[in-house]
Amino acid sequence: MTQGAATPAKSTTSGGFGARLADNESWLWRFMLAPAMIYIIALVGFPFLLSLYYSLSSVTVASREVHFVGLENYRHVIESSTFWLSLKNTLIITIVSQFFIFVLANILAMALLVDFRGKWFVRLLILLPWVAPISLGSIGWLWIFDSIYSIINWTARAIGLFSPTFWPIWLGEPTLAKASIIILNVWRLLPLATVIILAGLTSIPQDIHDAAAADGAGFWRHHFQITAPLILPITLVALLFGIIFTFTDMIVVFVLTRGGPYDQTQVIATWAYFTGIQGGDLAGGAAISLFLFPVLVAVAILFLVLARRAEVT
Repeated sequence: MTQGAATPAKSTTSGGFGARLADNESWLWRFMLAPAMIYIIALVGFPFLLSLYYSLSSVTVASREVHFVGLENYRHVIESSTFWLSLKNTLIITIVSQFFIFVLANILAMALLVDFRGKWFVRLLILLPWVAPISLGSIGWLWIFDSIYSIINWTARAIGLFSPTFWPIWLGEPTLAKASIIILNVWRLLPLATVIILAGLTSIPQDIHDAAAADGAGFWRHHFQITAPLILPITLVALLFGIIFTFTDMIVVFVLTRGGPYDQTQVIATWAYFTGIQGGDLAGGAAISLFLFPVLVAVAILFLVLARRAEVT
């Protein structure tokens, strides 16, 4: 054999575990999906099953024995007038908040799509409410709506909008208290919706806008017949996230009103907390919180179906 004889090539199958896993598509997707599945099972699945178990029992904070009571806790919840009031408040706050978020997010996203001086600073200001912890933001708004030191009232009186005898108690009157909660929810979730819709706007090819301009389409026709249908799927995703965050949130109501005055701003999440944690009735609190599940599942399925149809069309 001559010295110049070719040596056998190394087998590509002798690589490490990472190389073999990357070449095996049937296992690669399982490996990539595993962290998310572990997270869902550990932090969502287990508490959900535990809440389901508690809701069918008589467990309390002070009891050591757990007795199976079936659907008794659900019956007590449905028969309670506070449940229907909380459900009504939850729906009103969610629907009204998302309406204003949808309108304002579209306006802000279209404004940020245009190049102007200081655009990065405006984007920073818009994102600040989403970056800040919601508990700190709620405390800040609690001071803004304070019955004595409210900056809204003092400013409005200083510029002549409020008369000397008019001083609204934002968190003490039911209608104003609900409006305060809605304002805080809009302030908190508007940045997320704006960023999502802005991403949808930037994904539209410029050729489509140029063709619409060449055809003589005005602003409103261009927006409602071209832009809005194209970003409808991603807009539905933004609405879905907003509905879930608002429907399940308890921090805003807990910090601002604690469900008052007289349960007029009570929502499902806060009522479940007051019943199960502060009241010690773990079974009742679990039953109340589980009423959120079927509503959110139905909303999620509806929005995903609508988004899929919008993508197809």
